Amino acid sequence: MGSLSSTSSRVPLWRDVRVLRWAFQLLVLAGVFAFIFWLYNNYQVNISKSQIQTDLTFLDNPASFTIPGNDFDQSQPVRDALVQGFLNTLRVAFVGILLATLLGTLVGIARLSGNFLLRAVATAYVEVVRNLPLLLLLTFMNLAVVLQTFPRIEDAWLPLDLFVISNRGLALPWFEGSGYVLLGVVVVALLAMWLTVKIRNAQADKNGKPAYGLRIGVLIAVVIIASGWLLLGFNWTLPFVEGRGTVGGLRLDPSFFALLVALVVYTSSHIAEIVRGSILAVPKGQGEAADAIALSSGQKMRLIILPQAFRVAMPALGNQYLNLIKNSSLGATISYFELTQVAQITVGNGSPAVPAFTLTLLVYLAISLVTSLVVNYFNRKLALVER
Repeated sequence: MGSLSSTSSRVPLWRDVRVLRWAFQLLVLAGVFAFIFWLYNNYQVNISKSQIQTDLTFLDNPASFTIPGNDFDQSQPVRDALVQGFLNTLRVAFVGILLATLLGTLVGIARLSGNFLLRAVATAYVEVVRNLPLLLLLTFMNLAVVLQTFPRIEDAWLPLDLFVISNRGLALPWFEGSGYVLLGVVVVALLAMWLTVKIRNAQADKNGKPAYGLRIGVLIAVVIIASGWLLLGFNWTLPFVEGRGTVGGLRLDPSFFALLVALVVYTSSHIAEIVRGSILAVPKGQGEAADAIALSSGQKMRLIILPQAFRVAMPALGNQYLNLIKNSSLGATISYFELTQVAQITVGNGSPAVPAFTLTLLVYLAISLVTSLVVNYFNRKLALVER
């Protein structure tokens, strides 16, 4: 009787909620695959009719254009041009992320300052810049500031005789020597600093004495970089005006400078609000505890408030970093030769559009995914571990 009653009470498959849920998901998935297959088949039919090239053999063709700011020759293949565009995108993105984070953090802290004037200026900065279209800000920075406000090369500004500022760009002191070797020295110095901090913190946990890990680590890193600089024969080179250009140092193209400033100013206004909200999310008791042990305002912010605030801010900061990387493609509008601009010129010179822009999309996707991995790593490191 028991088995008979259980059999009679079993729900039919066409009325079982679990079966219906899985069936619906499989149906939606089949519809998506069918739509993708239809698009791909339509694409193949149109390509065969128009006889458009879809392979990557165009990468071996001569680029037939030059790229300002380096020794790229127009006889080099398209592949090298895309690599240069990729490197230019990385340069503006990396420097932009660092500067936008620093400026946004300072402005976010200033928005919570007890000084009325400082708080008002920071608030006006955020509210004005954040509500401007980035393309408009970029165009204004390029046409109204760099090309019109900055002087001609004959009347260039020479702050401290270290920089040359004109409408031909910004030239600043730079080093002479292999950049890869210097990068290796910096990496070794950073690893030494990281190991020092880890070892000093482990020793402080055992003996209860102050660690001073960061101070000692920074000192060791500076010693390593200075020693490598002297032993490997690096030198500084200062820029100076010669004729219609500059010689020596590192020259930043006007379009690079305009794009970098526009991205930093725009992104920092959003980062400032993220930092402000994250600071307000830190429990007030943390600040009161810091006051109770007589920490100064700077120490309280640096040692107590900001480390906890960045735990909250990191996911939102990651989104802003991704936005900055993708917004760098707007450099094409002011003739900065980043990846999108190089791809557009390549297609204009006769390369097939579909594979060229597909390759460009995949490169941007790879940059964004790597950035997300780095941000997620730091997000996990900063997260509180519950026991």
